[in-house]
Amino acid sequence: MNRLKVLFAALLASCLVAPLTARAQDESLLTLERIYASGEFRGEFFGGAVWLEDGSGYVAFERSAEVPRGRDLVRYDPETGAGEVLIPAARFMPAGQDQPLWISEYDWSADMKKLLIFTNTQRVWRENTRGDYWVLDLDSWALKKLGGDFDESRLMFAKFAPDGDRVAYVYYNNIYVEDLENGEITQLTHDGTETLINGTSDWVNEEEFDLRDGFRWSPDGEQIAYWQFDSNGIDQFLLINNTDSLYPKITTIPFPKAGTTNSAVRIGVVDADGGDTRWLQLEGDPRNNYVPRMDWVADPNQVVIQYMNRLQNTNQLMLGDPRSGRVRKVLTDRDEAWIDPVDVLEWLDGNDTFVWVSERDGWRHVYLGSRSNGELKLVTTDEFDADTIWHVDQEGGWLYFRASPANATQRYLYRTRLDGSGGAERLTPADQPGTHSYNISPDARWAFHTYSSFAMPRTVELVRLPEHEVVRTLADNSELAAKLDALQRGHAEFFKVDIGDGVELDGWQMLPPDFDPAQKYPVLFYVYGGPWGSTVVDSYGYSTYLWHLMLTQKGYIVMSVDNRGTPVPRGREFRKVIYRVGSDLVAADQAAALRAINQWPYVDPSRIAMWGWSNGGSISLHAILQYPELYNTALAVAPVPDERLYDTIYTERYMGLPQDNVAGYEQASSITYANNLAGNLLIVHGTGDDNVHYQGTERLMNALIEAGKQFTIMPYPNRSHGIFEGRGTTLHLRTLLTNYLMENMPPGPRSEATE
Repeated sequence: MNRLKVLFAALLASCLVAPLTARAQDESLLTLERIYASGEFRGEFFGGAVWLEDGSGYVAFERSAEVPRGRDLVRYDPETGAGEVLIPAARFMPAGQDQPLWISEYDWSADMKKLLIFTNTQRVWRENTRGDYWVLDLDSWALKKLGGDFDESRLMFAKFAPDGDRVAYVYYNNIYVEDLENGEITQLTHDGTETLINGTSDWVNEEEFDLRDGFRWSPDGEQIAYWQFDSNGIDQFLLINNTDSLYPKITTIPFPKAGTTNSAVRIGVVDADGGDTRWLQLEGDPRNNYVPRMDWVADPNQVVIQYMNRLQNTNQLMLGDPRSGRVRKVLTDRDEAWIDPVDVLEWLDGNDTFVWVSERDGWRHVYLGSRSNGELKLVTTDEFDADTIWHVDQEGGWLYFRASPANATQRYLYRTRLDGSGGAERLTPADQPGTHSYNISPDARWAFHTYSSFAMPRTVELVRLPEHEVVRTLADNSELAAKLDALQRGHAEFFKVDIGDGVELDGWQMLPPDFDPAQKYPVLFYVYGGPWGSTVVDSYGYSTYLWHLMLTQKGYIVMSVDNRGTPVPRGREFRKVIYRVGSDLVAADQAAALRAINQWPYVDPSRIAMWGWSNGGSISLHAILQYPELYNTALAVAPVPDERLYDTIYTERYMGLPQDNVAGYEQASSITYANNLAGNLLIVHGTGDDNVHYQGTERLMNALIEAGKQFTIMPYPNRSHGIFEGRGTTLHLRTLLTNYLMENMPPGPRSEATE
C-alpha cells in the first residue's frame, strides 16, 4: 500500500512539470509554467504617473517613437486627456552615447525648469539607493552628470535646493552640495566612515523605519538637517557566498539582534556653504532611543523630530532650534504596547497646527495638534479606524483617508472636515466592493483610482473628486479578466469564524471547481499572521492567487484566516493583543479557527496543511510543532524560528526586550517545540537572506535532529529574503512547494465511507 502511495504521488508530481505544450490540451487548467514562466497572466500596468505640483496635470514616461529603447516624458491634461511630449527621449541622451539614460527616479526643481535624474542604480542593504545623478536644464537642454570625478554609482539621495541652483547628495557617508552653475562641490561633513554614517542610515533603521534618505534642505536653502548613525560597536553578521568564486566571499552587515547594541543616533544641522555641525540636544542614551522621523517645519527656524524610546511605547514630538540646538517637547504619545511613527505630519494654519495620528482612544484616529502646547483636537470622530491618510486639502478644508467601518477585508476612500465637524463621508461608490487605493492630485480635484477584488484584476481610472466621476479608464485588464474567466474556477467566498470569548476572525476559502459538499477535502491554509501584513483582503492576489487556484483545480480547498495582531482596521485592541506573546498567540488563534472549521462537513481534519512566507513561515512552524494533532503538513518559507535572532527595532517593538521577557521569547520560538514534530515539514530558506538569517533555520534543524525528527530542508544558495535571484528560481521554488504538498497530503475528495 505504501509503495502504491509513493508511485501515485510520483505520478502526480510528474504532471506538475509537464512541458509547456501540454497547455494546449486544456486552456482551462493552470500549470506552474503558465503562472511563473510564461508571462501569460501579467496583465496591464499603469504606474509611474506623477501629479504636477501646480495642479495643471500629470506626467508619465511613454515609449518613444523616435528613439529605440527611449522613453518620452509626456504631460497630460486630466480634463481632456490630451498629451504633449514635455521632454523627448533624445534629451536624455548624454553626449557621446547612443542610448538614452534609463531613468529609475526623477524630481523637479521648484520652478520646474530642471529635472534631476537617478540612473544606473545599485543595491545598498535591501534597496537600490545609490547610483548616478544627472540634471537636465529644460531651457538650454544641457544634460550634466553630478559628482565631478567621484566614483560612478556612488551618489545617494540627491535633491534640489529650494531655489534649484544647487543639489545636495551623500557620497561615502558624507554630505556634499554641488553648485549647478559652476560645478563647485562643497563637502559639508568630513567624519563619515563605514561605521559613522551621515545623511543616510544603518541596516535596521532602513528596514524597520523605512529611513533611507537621511537629510533635509531648510525651506530657505541655507541649512541642511541630517541624521548621523554611529554603528561602531554593533556586532557584525556575516553572509557567506560559496558559489560565485573559487573561495567564499563574505558580506559583513552591522546587524543589531534583539537585546543587543544599537547604533547611536543624533540629528545635526550644518550650513549649506559649510562649517561646523550643530547638534540637537536630545536627552537620553543615543543608542537606546530612536529618531524615526525628522523634517523642517515650513520655515527655516525649527526642525521637527519624533523621538522614541527603545521600547517604542512613547513618541515625543519635539521642535529643535537649528542654531542653538535646544529642543522643546510639544506632544507626548504613549501606549501600553507600542506606537508607530506618524508618517503624514503636515503643517496647517500658518504652521500653527499639525496633523497627528494616534490610537489613544482605541481607534486609529487623525487629530490636529497645536504647535504651542500640543493640545489635540479630534478630526476623524467616527468609531472606526482612519487606516491611512491619503491627502490633506488645507485650502478646501478636507481630510481624505482610507477606511472600512463594516468590513475589515475591504478598503475605501472617505473624507471628513479638517475642523472635525460632521462625520466621515464615503466617496468610493457603494456598488464597488473590494480594495481601493487613490493617488490624489495636489488640488484634490483628481485622483488615480485603483481597485480590484479577490478574483478580479485591478482597474485603474482617472476620477474627478469629490463626485468620484470616472473621467477615463487608464488600465482595465479586460484581456486578463477574460483569461481568468476561461479558467476552471470553483466558488470563492469570505467568511467569519468564531474562536470563542467573543472573538470572530475573517477568512476566505477557495473551493475546487468540481466541489462536492458530500465529500471531504484536504485544506491548505495560507498565513502571514504578523503586524506587518494581512492575507484576508478582498483584492487580487496575482501569482499567489493563481497558484492557489491551480491547487483547487487539483482537488484542494485553500483557505486563509487573519488572526488577531494583523494590521487590519478593527481597532487598537485587535491589533495589539499580541504584545509580548507574538507568534504564540497567533498560532493559538489559527488553531482555534481550525478547530471550528474542522466541524464543517466537507473539511477532512486528517489532511490539513499550512504554508507561509517570512512571518507566515514562522506561524507555519508553530502550527505543526505546537498543534501536531491538527496539522498534517507545513511549508515554511524564510521563517524566523527564534525571535531573539531578529533585529532590535522590529522584535522589541512587539515583544519587549529579551532580557525582560524571557518566557515570552521562549514561547514565541518554534525551536522550543521541536520535539513535537509528527507531520511533514518542509523548510525553505535563502542562504543569502540579510533580513531573516538562515542562522535561525540552522538552529531549528539542530533542534529537530537532536529530537530525532525527520524533515525536509531546501536552502537556496545566496538568495535573499524574496528568493527570486537567479534564472528559474521562482518556478523551481513553486514546483518544490507544490510537489511536496501533493506527495505528503494527496489532493482530492474522500467520502465518509472510505475514511
